[in-house]
Amino acid sequence: MSVAFSDTARAEFERLLTRYPDREAVILPVLHLAQREFGFVSDEAIVYVAGLLGVSPAKINGVATFYTMYNRKPVGKYHVQICRNISCSLLGAEHLIGHVAGKLGVKPGGTTPDGKFTLSQVECLGSCGTAPVMQVNDDYYENLTEASIDAILDKLA
Repeated sequence: MSVAFSDTARAEFERLLTRYPDREAVILPVLHLAQREFGFVSDEAIVYVAGLLGVSPAKINGVATFYTMYNRKPVGKYHVQICRNISCSLLGAEHLIGHVAGKLGVKPGGTTPDGKFTLSQVECLGSCGTAPVMQVNDDYYENLTEASIDAILDKLA
C-alpha cells in the first residue's frame, strides 16, 4: 500500500516547513498531519514522512512510538482514552476503565465491532487537578463518575 498526502495536506506540509528551523523540528506536527490524513500512523506513513523530511524511518518510528498521541493502528470514530496515572488512579481510574470496557464490550486496546469506539488506557492527560480524566478524540472530560461517562458515551452512540 502506498501513501501520499492529498494536495491540501501537501500544502499544509509545505506551510509547516516554513514555521520550523529545520526538518527534524517539524517531525511532531507532520506526524499529526499524517494521522489526520491517513487515520493512523502506519509503517507506510512512517516511511513516507521520513522521505519527505530526509531523515531515517527509524527516527520517525522512534518518535511515533514514543508518544501515545500517535495511533499506530486504526482507531474507532471515537477514541476513548482514560488516564491511569497516579492522580486518576487514586480517584478510581481502574474501576472506570473496567466500567467503560464493560459498557463498550471491549478490552482496553480494543475497538467495538461497529468501529465506533476504541478504548485506550494512557499514562497522563495532564489534568491531575480534575482527575479522573478521559479524552475522547480532542475533547477532555474531567471529574468523571460512572454516570458522567455513561452520559458521554450514550450521547456519542
